[in-house]
Amino acid sequence: MNNLITKYFLGFLLVTSGMFSTAQNINEKAIPLAGDASLDRLISAAADRELVLLGEASHGTHEYYIWRDKISRRLIAEQGFRFIAVEGDFASLYHLNRYVKNLDGAASSAKAVLLKLDRWPTWMWANEEVVALAEWLRSHNDKLPQAQKVGFYGMDVYDEWNSKKVALDLLKTIDQTAYNYVKEQYKCFEPHKGDSWRYADAVRAGKADCATATKNVVDYIRANRDRFTQLDDDGYFYLLQNTLVVHNAEAFYRESVVASGHVSWNSRVHHMHGTVNDLLALYGENAKGIVWAHNTHIGDAEYTSMAGRGEKNIGQLTRKVLGKDNVFLIGFASYEGKVMAGSRWGGRMKEMTIPPAISSSIEYKLNQSDLDGFYLIFDQHDRIEENLTVMGHRAVGVVYNPSGDRRQFIPTIVPMRYDALFFFKNTGALRVLKK
Repeated sequence: MNNLITKYFLGFLLVTSGMFSTAQNINEKAIPLAGDASLDRLISAAADRELVLLGEASHGTHEYYIWRDKISRRLIAEQGFRFIAVEGDFASLYHLNRYVKNLDGAASSAKAVLLKLDRWPTWMWANEEVVALAEWLRSHNDKLPQAQKVGFYGMDVYDEWNSKKVALDLLKTIDQTAYNYVKEQYKCFEPHKGDSWRYADAVRAGKADCATATKNVVDYIRANRDRFTQLDDDGYFYLLQNTLVVHNAEAFYRESVVASGHVSWNSRVHHMHGTVNDLLALYGENAKGIVWAHNTHIGDAEYTSMAGRGEKNIGQLTRKVLGKDNVFLIGFASYEGKVMAGSRWGGRMKEMTIPPAISSSIEYKLNQSDLDGFYLIFDQHDRIEENLTVMGHRAVGVVYNPSGDRRQFIPTIVPMRYDALFFFKNTGALRVLKK
């Protein structure tokens, strides 16, 4: 298999023959989407996995969120999955975890939590689709003992200044000695006024970095668990994870300006992967979890052109650490439609049009089917060498320019990258919350 990947990806070759040579071949394998019951085969295939990773081809598409919601509800209600970890900020989204579990200090509604999100791109989580899932989780959890309630967590490395404040505020209320120690370590960041890029540029210019200081804090919190007797396991996880965000964000931003591109990418990936592993440990023996992230994070990077750049992702790492039989990777794709995105980082959110997919893509092939929406589950027959094909696979980020859409396609061996793939002929934009 490694020889096959090398042969295809060294030249970024795109081939349009292979397992989907005709529309009839697609229709024979496709499972039409027609309500929750149409997910039965998927739920059965994923039920016993330790992790189910749910992707998206963009961060702003209604159908991806809706069907990830449907899958997640069934995995939780029928198969005992215990948490959802998403590609979002830990500190701010912990307020949603507090709400769905009805913990002390919980907000009055999911919408009240999400409307307070203020870090761009807010639409990723401040939308009607996430509100619906969160309210369902709250209703589901209200019927369960506290120890059995399902959690919702951000797993990303961003929002580090908020995490720094949260850690200090919490320590100040429970342990003055620990607070004083951590505050002293974090003084390293004071000249940079809450701006991580300013910090990274200063390091590149020769200023001392804060890597040792942030590691000291993490090590201190881990070594002194018995000092924080006021905190239950979830509360201690909250404290520790915020210090890990600060530590790993320091590395991510510093490496973004002083190292090659894949180093900072992988730094972020390892943080997210580590968070998921820590959640599995938090929820105990035999715990099962769900991950929501972009296809570029959950579809195994080894079977894409990302591998040639040295980029890893969560799908690849979880397969390696837990074993392929213990994880289930689900990708999402569409032929054309609408998406919520920005034309530049920090730019105004707007609804954009995604043009029809290019002819050398998996989206173009799947569009030959007469079904509006369906999914495929890949088996060993799909993965024999003569059926493997490298195709483009569209990836739209929070920054998007429809006129440059042809550049958004990642060379991919689809049946190896995923265990299943959802496809929609036409998709709509997320329904953003309004105040």
